[in-house]
Amino acid sequence: LLEVQLFERHARGVRPTPACEDLLPVARRMLIGVADGADVVAARRQRIGGAIRLVASVGAMNGLLLDMLPRFAQRHPDVTVQLSEAEGDDQLLAIARGEADLVACRRPPVIPEGWHFMPVREDRFAVLARADHPLARKRTTMGWSQLVDETWLLAPTGSAARLRFDELTAALPRPIRTYPVVTRSPAMLWWLLQKEHLLAFLPLSFVRPLIEVGTLCEVKLRPLSILEPLGLLCPNAGRFGASQQLIDFIRP
Repeated sequence: LLEVQLFERHARGVRPTPACEDLLPVARRMLIGVADGADVVAARRQRIGGAIRLVASVGAMNGLLLDMLPRFAQRHPDVTVQLSEAEGDDQLLAIARGEADLVACRRPPVIPEGWHFMPVREDRFAVLARADHPLARKRTTMGWSQLVDETWLLAPTGSAARLRFDELTAALPRPIRTYPVVTRSPAMLWWLLQKEHLLAFLPLSFVRPLIEVGTLCEVKLRPLSILEPLGLLCPNAGRFGASQQLIDFIRP
């Protein structure tokens, strides 16, 4: 189809040409798409209730789906939910490619044509620390000037949490102390917050599971920084069966 040589023959077999190397990422995505499609078809054959391709951000997984999906599975054991993780533009790409029936995320700045956002749970930024941190036990509400001598676990540059944090700390009398690890990995962030006496400025939904089990605590701070709510991106048309069941279950 491409009318270009993809392999060069040699004594022991073949090697890919530069054109083949360029094509490999596309081919891999196609194979992943075929595999995902096969999973959906198999799920629909095995489960009377059908299957849902649900794409979710990390924040939506922790702040929305961790408690809702197990309850949904109990109520609808005949429905298979195929959950995959994606952020920002990758969510929009999944919608554009027809790879998502629903998307759990924060309200996006631009909603794809033919879709709408259903808000489910409010969210905000919070200052977090391990449960035995001295500031976690304080009952009084503090201001940012009282936190200037603490050591902070920073969110990655360019993230919404980092941008807001930089704005709020810009007027402090001296630079803050920072921990020498910056990561997007939820597992590493959670581990460091539990093992070190650090503070972190993150969406409350991101660490909700650890707060609920008492591993982390929120430091009382004013003013609060409100975030766009978490919810579902849903198509305006074609919602029926399993997808509609999940929408109705999550609907506030």
